[in-house]
Amino acid sequence: MTKWRTLALATIGFNFSFLIWFSFAPFTGPMAEEFGLSLAEIGILASAAIWLAPFGRILTGWLSDRWGAPTVFAIVLTYVGVFSIASAFAQSYAVFFVERLIVATAGITFVIGIQHVSEWFDEEQLGTAEGIYAGVGNAGAAGGALVLPRVFTSDWSGPIFDTSWRAAFFYTGIVSILLAIVYYTIGEAAKSAERRQATAESATLEQWLHTATRYGTVVLALAYVMSFGLELSMNGWLATYYREGFNTDNLVLASTFAATFSVAAGLLRPIGGYVSDLLARKEADILPVFTGRYREQWTFVTLCFIVLAMLGMTLAGLTGEVLLAVAAGFVVGMGCAFAEGAIFAQVPAMFPDNSGSVAGVVGGVGTVGGIVYPLVYAAPVMPSLHTGYTVVAVAMIPIVLLCAWVFQPHVAARATDDGFVVSSEDVAGTPADD
Repeated sequence: MTKWRTLALATIGFNFSFLIWFSFAPFTGPMAEEFGLSLAEIGILASAAIWLAPFGRILTGWLSDRWGAPTVFAIVLTYVGVFSIASAFAQSYAVFFVERLIVATAGITFVIGIQHVSEWFDEEQLGTAEGIYAGVGNAGAAGGALVLPRVFTSDWSGPIFDTSWRAAFFYTGIVSILLAIVYYTIGEAAKSAERRQATAESATLEQWLHTATRYGTVVLALAYVMSFGLELSMNGWLATYYREGFNTDNLVLASTFAATFSVAAGLLRPIGGYVSDLLARKEADILPVFTGRYREQWTFVTLCFIVLAMLGMTLAGLTGEVLLAVAAGFVVGMGCAFAEGAIFAQVPAMFPDNSGSVAGVVGGVGTVGGIVYPLVYAAPVMPSLHTGYTVVAVAMIPIVLLCAWVFQPHVAARATDDGFVVSSEDVAGTPADD
C-alpha cells in the first residue's frame, strides 16, 4: 500500500539525514588535531550542529503543509549534500565551520517526514507510525557512529582523500543528493487530493500563529526540549565524553559506546508512540490525577523518567566505571525514546489539519536543548565531565511542572483553543466554547 511505501520512504530519508547530521561526531578527535581545537571548542561544534534547526524546522513544517513533503524534503537533501561535499575540501576552520553549520540543517527533515506520514495514516495508527518513522530515523545517528569510523578508518587512503573524515563527508554528500532525487520522484504528498488541498489551505500565517501559541503546542515543544533536545546533545557529545571522561584513546571504541545511546533513543521510540495509542484506544488511566487524558498521562511519566535517568548518568560516571556509564547512557536514551514517541503521538492527534506547522514548532523549539546542553556538559566551571548531567536534570524540573499544569483535564480539554497570543475566535470567526 502507498501509505506503507510513504512510511518507508520518509523513514529512510530521515535516517540518512540523521546520519549526515551527526557524521562529524565520530571524527571529533582527528578534526580537533587537524584544526587545533580545544575540548571547549569541540563542545561548541557539537552545539553548532543544532543552531539553525529551530528556525529551519518551524519554516519547513509550514512549507510542508503548503507545498507538500516530497518537494521540501528533496530541496533540503540536495543542498545538504552539496555543502557536505564542499566541507570535505575546506582548508580553513572558519570555512569548514560555516559549511558544516549548513549541513547540520539536515535535522530539519524530521518535521517534513512527520507531516508526510500524518497525511497518510489515520489517528488510531498515528502514534505507532510516527514512532516507527522517528525511531528508525533517529537511529541514523547510531548508524553513523557505528559505520562511518569503520568504513572511513584513521588510515583511510582513497582515490580522492587521505583523511578519513574528509572522505566520509564527501561520500555522504553524494548519497544525500541521490536520495533527494528518489524522494522527489516517487513521493506522494497525501492520500487524496482533498486531503492535500485541505492541508495547503490551512497553511496560512494567521493559522500558523494561532496553532503555534496554543498551550498544547507550547507545552509539547518544551517537553521536546528535554527529550529530543537532550538526545541531540548526547549524540554530539557522548563520543567525546567516553573518550575524555574515561581516558579512552580508541576512537572506534568511544564511538561504539556512544552508539548504544543512539540505538536506544532511536529504535525504542516506536514503543513510546504505541503505548500512547494503546492507552488512548483502551481509555486506560495510569495516572488518576490526569483522568481521561490518556496520551498526556504517558507523556508525563516519560518526562519524569528522563529526569531520574539523567541523575543516574552522573552517579554512574562518578564511579569511574565506563561500562556502567554506558549502561546509564542507554537508560537515558530509553527515556528520550519513550518521551519523543509519546509527544509525537499527541501532535498529529491534537492538530490533524496543521500537523506540519505544529510539528515544526515542537520540533524546532525542541532542538534548543541540543544547543544549550552540550555547553553545560563542557563548561569549564563543572567539577568534572560527569556533573553536567545533574545540572541539566535540575533545569528540566520546571518543564515537568508546567506539563503537570497543562495536562490537568480541565486545562488539557482546551489546550488546542486557549493560548498565549490570539484566541480561537480570532481565527475561526466564532466564539470559543466556554
